[in-house]
Amino acid sequence: MTRVRSLVAALSATLLLSATTACGSDGDDEPANVSAKTAALGTLTPGVIKVAVQPYAPYTSVQGDKIVGLDGDILNYAADKLGLKVEPEVTDFAGMLAGVQSRRVDITIGGVAWSEERQKQGLFTDPPYYSPPAMAVRNGKTYKTVDDLKGLELGTVEGYVWVKSIQAVPDAKLHAYPDANGVFDDLGAGRVDVGFLDPLIIIAAQKERPELKIETQYMTPPTAEQVKAKPAYEYFQPYQTGFYLPKKATKLEQAISEQIDAMYENGEMAKLVEKYGGDPEQFLTPDAAVAPARQGVDRPADWTPPSIAK
Repeated sequence: MTRVRSLVAALSATLLLSATTACGSDGDDEPANVSAKTAALGTLTPGVIKVAVQPYAPYTSVQGDKIVGLDGDILNYAADKLGLKVEPEVTDFAGMLAGVQSRRVDITIGGVAWSEERQKQGLFTDPPYYSPPAMAVRNGKTYKTVDDLKGLELGTVEGYVWVKSIQAVPDAKLHAYPDANGVFDDLGAGRVDVGFLDPLIIIAAQKERPELKIETQYMTPPTAEQVKAKPAYEYFQPYQTGFYLPKKATKLEQAISEQIDAMYENGEMAKLVEKYGGDPEQFLTPDAAVAPARQGVDRPADWTPPSIAK
């Protein structure tokens, strides 16, 4: 009965949203021939998935009316399988999270790290990929561990999980920027020693902005004892990303998670990671801490994260 009531409620909400759209815009934005299965996913506009993104190539960028990049390609693949038209809305990272939490959009994508705090205000899909702890540093400088960061000028983007990690480093100074370009600009100018960003961003910047003279280094993750002493250090470990949805979007989250899991199985995810310069073994093999972090929180106690490892 619970399942039946949920389906009836979802279909009723879909019909109401469809009627509201028709009154407000004559239904011009609604695709024709939306199937009942697609409509039952409960998107704000039946047949359309509204996506908040920031310019964050090669993970997400918008060309015309299409999202491109690693996360964009993954979502486009899943949306096509589900019969959904992707409709991007460009904002910044804070706007991405706020858009989901206020349900102004159906989903946000682009290197969004799963955290217990964020999942309290929204839903995460299964991880489309895992992100190793990458550092952008100036050529000739080498940093390997958290202890090497003490007393340094450390940069990242406002709202990213590394903000709290950086604040926990003894005597280090946090520099938070609206976007990755600010991190790279100050890194190149010597105002920042290390930038914490997603690895594909750093790799792309090395190629596109050689004048900055930066390179990619990977941190040796802090030990379990270090994380226990300073829990914020957990984000200096490899983290799991996810597509982020409103709390009520349970059917849509489940449907997209199923597509993500299928992409691991059929090899599509590995192809996309390689397309953007990533190593599938590094991006698609979960760290031992991934499953325990979500088991009993927003996943069943026996949940196994997707992986290409057999």
